[in-house]
Amino acid sequence: MSAQTVASTPGGVAGVRLRYALIPLHGYGIAVATVNRMLDPEATGEARVLGAGENLPYGAQPVLVADTTVWAAMRVEEMLRSWGPLPKPWLVLVADAPATPAAAARYRLRALEGRLAGTASVPYLAVLRAVEGPEEALEHKDVRVAADRLRRRMERK
Repeated sequence: MSAQTVASTPGGVAGVRLRYALIPLHGYGIAVATVNRMLDPEATGEARVLGAGENLPYGAQPVLVADTTVWAAMRVEEMLRSWGPLPKPWLVLVADAPATPAAAARYRLRALEGRLAGTASVPYLAVLRAVEGPEEALEHKDVRVAADRLRRRMERK
């Protein structure tokens, strides 16, 4: 998905304003679905994943979702190169392994910090490999703790 122009219609459902518009940088999977539910735990429509080519809804905070690989860091850089006049996006990094990201990914992402509203991390959550969906994932304490930390981090800035 490339950076899109701001749409004039608000998102959300039945009076709930879309707060976070998630943009997955390398496909929709359990990590993206879980981050979506982490940012919208009651499923009220405060967060949702944008479809390919969908415009950023007016007033929504764009959130890039990527894993911690060098490949993903390169996708973040590509996206930010064409970002244009849109509000600076948040970057949510979901650890893809129980280890620190590769040095090349860390350096590339550090160089991009000035183009971001902020960066938040979700630790490696092994349970995501064994659940059928984000609702089931949120039944696990470590996922709920990560969700609380993610929301606190993003609401702090």
